[in-house]
Amino acid sequence: MAVLIDPTRTIARINPALHGQFIEFLGECIDGGIWVGPDSEIPHTAGIRQGVLDALKELEPPVLRWPGGCYADTYHWRDGIGPREQRPTTFNENFGTYELDDHAFGTDEYLALCEAIGAQPWINVNMMTGTPAEAREWMEYCNRSGGTDLAALRAANGHEAPYGVRLWGIGNEPWGGGGTMTPSSYVDAYRAFASSMPRFTGSVFETPATYPIASGPDGNKPQERVTWTRDFFRALTAYRQPPIAGYDLHFYNWNIDHEDDTPTAFDQAGWDRVIAGCLELEDVIVEQWGLIEEGLDAVPMPESSLDTRLERIDLVVGEWGNWHRDAFFVRPALRQQVTMRDAITTALTLDILQRHADKISIACNAQTVNVLNSLILTDGDATVLTPNYDVFMMYKAHRGATALAVEPVDAASGVHAFASVADDGTVLVNLTNPSMTDPADVTLEFAAPVRIARRETLAAPTPTLHNTVGSPDAVRRVVEALDGDAATTHVVHLPAGSVTVLHAMPARSL
Repeated sequence: MAVLIDPTRTIARINPALHGQFIEFLGECIDGGIWVGPDSEIPHTAGIRQGVLDALKELEPPVLRWPGGCYADTYHWRDGIGPREQRPTTFNENFGTYELDDHAFGTDEYLALCEAIGAQPWINVNMMTGTPAEAREWMEYCNRSGGTDLAALRAANGHEAPYGVRLWGIGNEPWGGGGTMTPSSYVDAYRAFASSMPRFTGSVFETPATYPIASGPDGNKPQERVTWTRDFFRALTAYRQPPIAGYDLHFYNWNIDHEDDTPTAFDQAGWDRVIAGCLELEDVIVEQWGLIEEGLDAVPMPESSLDTRLERIDLVVGEWGNWHRDAFFVRPALRQQVTMRDAITTALTLDILQRHADKISIACNAQTVNVLNSLILTDGDATVLTPNYDVFMMYKAHRGATALAVEPVDAASGVHAFASVADDGTVLVNLTNPSMTDPADVTLEFAAPVRIARRETLAAPTPTLHNTVGSPDAVRRVVEALDGDAATTHVVHLPAGSVTVLHAMPARSL
């Protein structure tokens, strides 16, 4: 048996936005993590922790979602603009944070961070305690080029040019903390918010410059997620449709039912359980995409040539990642360490997202710093990169490449595989060995001779090893330049519990 890799068996271009990140006012994700303030003794640039800023500049996350999450539906954007000494202090109860919020990190600070790291901003507006008017004014503040009071206010706050924010989420998890709504009540509210969005165009015939994202279902509820999506589309397709571009599914790999299992202490059963749990996302994506197509089929034909028929809605995975039981009890809230168990599920999740690049437009890891499936941890003045950071760095080459149809699991070795082909013909192959204890050999069969020119491997000598201030590089990827012969068949040896990315060069380009 072999993993067959044929560059002509294409799926779709991998939108770089599938490698998006998510930051929220939970625990020390932002306050104390990303944001230390302009008066801090911790090295920083304009209040952004230097270690985090440098790491994100290297990573270049294509999308950065903010301010939530649950926090979005209690967040009023005007509290976070203007002179910091004049901003109000409120209390944040979301997911056990229980901290004062002085709103020092607001819209302009967030968008400055996005500009500094090259990320496209995704702002989630407040639907539960906010109004369509408040959301519309936020969009005007961010995007209007000039001549209005809100554009002048933005300029007075230090940014004369419009930010050009395209991605706007309307509400967050309305089935739960975002209002405990029903699909029909959410769609009723969504219609007003989405219809009030400015177009930022010069003609009604131009495509709007904004990308409205509706809240999708709780991906972890097998029955509810199906009925939610069906009921959502019944309500959406009744009469005329409001602007809508994306449908935001959330899916967490819950690991909360085993008291003795912690992020850094687990047995073989815990390892296997968490890795198997992340694979459910693939079935959820296929299911939800089918329901979206089913819903779009029911859209009525417009009676006027001035109206267009809604024919496409992108599936978005706005929040994904591992959520271990300890996160509910630690202080600061939701802080988790990261081992190779998390790195493997991160790699496998990215493989799933990329494999369905024809369906998904955006996905965001939850969350980037100090919370849940983090890429970066901070401790005092130190910044530590987790193994998840390495996975995202290893996978950067897939951005903009074309996903290939490859069997997801090699029956002979149990290794998980994904491949894409870059514009220059380089074939990128991901190989993840999910076994906690056993190395594996996998045979790759290419359609034409290739030379493996580069190999990146992430592994750890023990499954529970993790990076700390004292040992910041305990688990780090190893990059090797290779100089082997071109061939159609390659046998690759993989360490136990490892993630490997190969760069294969076609023989004709050598």
